[in-house]
Amino acid sequence: MNRHILFARLHNFRDLGGYTTADGRTVRRSRLYRADSLGKLTPGTQDWDLFLSLGIRTVVDLRYPWEIDAKGRVPEHPSLTYHNQSIEHRPYDQAALPPSVAPGPYLAARYAEVAEDGTKEIRETLRLIGAAAESDTPLVFHCASGKDRTGLVAALVLSLLGVPERTITDDFTLTERATPLLVADWRADNPDRDLLWPAYGTAPAGIMTGFLSDLKSRYGSVESYVTETLGLPPTFASALRAHLLEPPSPLTFRRATETDIPTLVRLRDEAAHWQTAHGIDQWKPGQLTEPHFRTRLAEGEVWLALLNDQVAGAWELWWDDPAAWGPQPPTAAYIHRLMTDRRVAPPGAGRHMLAEAERRIAAAGRPLSRLDCLSTNPRLREYYQAAGYTVVGEQTAKDGGLGTPYAVTLLEKRLH
Repeated sequence: MNRHILFARLHNFRDLGGYTTADGRTVRRSRLYRADSLGKLTPGTQDWDLFLSLGIRTVVDLRYPWEIDAKGRVPEHPSLTYHNQSIEHRPYDQAALPPSVAPGPYLAARYAEVAEDGTKEIRETLRLIGAAAESDTPLVFHCASGKDRTGLVAALVLSLLGVPERTITDDFTLTERATPLLVADWRADNPDRDLLWPAYGTAPAGIMTGFLSDLKSRYGSVESYVTETLGLPPTFASALRAHLLEPPSPLTFRRATETDIPTLVRLRDEAAHWQTAHGIDQWKPGQLTEPHFRTRLAEGEVWLALLNDQVAGAWELWWDDPAAWGPQPPTAAYIHRLMTDRRVAPPGAGRHMLAEAERRIAAAGRPLSRLDCLSTNPRLREYYQAAGYTVVGEQTAKDGGLGTPYAVTLLEKRLH
């Protein structure tokens, strides 16, 4: 899954939401972000507008003060509270390391030093994360590249939430997708130096597995490190889970059949009526009748979400979509008509349905989930972006078979 939110100047900005815990709950999306240096943001740019659109209220900068003096901090804004918590106390120069240094053991040892030296700053960082979670406001923490200091904090938080260690390690290695850009940034910032260490900017799994193994060996567990060494209350982890985890989905799912077609028509018409009543100019009652859903059953898949045997929602899954995307190789599936019955569907049903559709796409061996929404519906676009989708283009004249071409925004999400 590609968790990176695409900025022009930020290369490693990611949502920590969406991970599944060992007991089946899900980390809330759009509440906790990790990033590389926000000093690269500039007011008046698209990057700045995108950053503000995430609704972040708290920024925790994990860098040294001298790094901030040299590279800048997140721009000031009335909506932001800024905190500098320099968790690392023994600076070192990764770029100058000789090629013989293996990144796994070397950086795992540096992380252990940070965990030992930076207890005051790590404690305050976790406290700020807990306070933001309790107030239901988004927070981002970052360092320079968003890998080492940021990766350490992310590992502690995900561990406290009950995310399995394999998933935590996988999250750490996602920095590898940004490595070429991070290296390019370093070269641009240091034109008079040679980059000696070939592992600069990389994030092999051995770093994180080594760090977590050492942490457990020294302190017993992540939670005991947080309570006994950092001094946070014993209830901290449970409070964090209460605020940042969603319960397992109460929904069940099955493929629709011919007998479900009247229900699908009803769902679509009721959704259209709701949109009209709320001033949303998109779906119209009566537009899609039984022949439409009969065709979709024949040419793709239609899925139902059920709550206690009552239909709570549905969506269509297409294996190609030339009207919006043009001819494409068979690497994606396309989600359409995501709709819920507001009288039945529980909170968060749309996200659970999206996740189920993505699981089906991945199970079919396709790495991309794609969808589109009306270009005139920014709220819907933001909903999908918050679920991990990235805007990749516009189709200015989609012919959806409704008689009048219309403009849509194209979004996609990498699943593996």
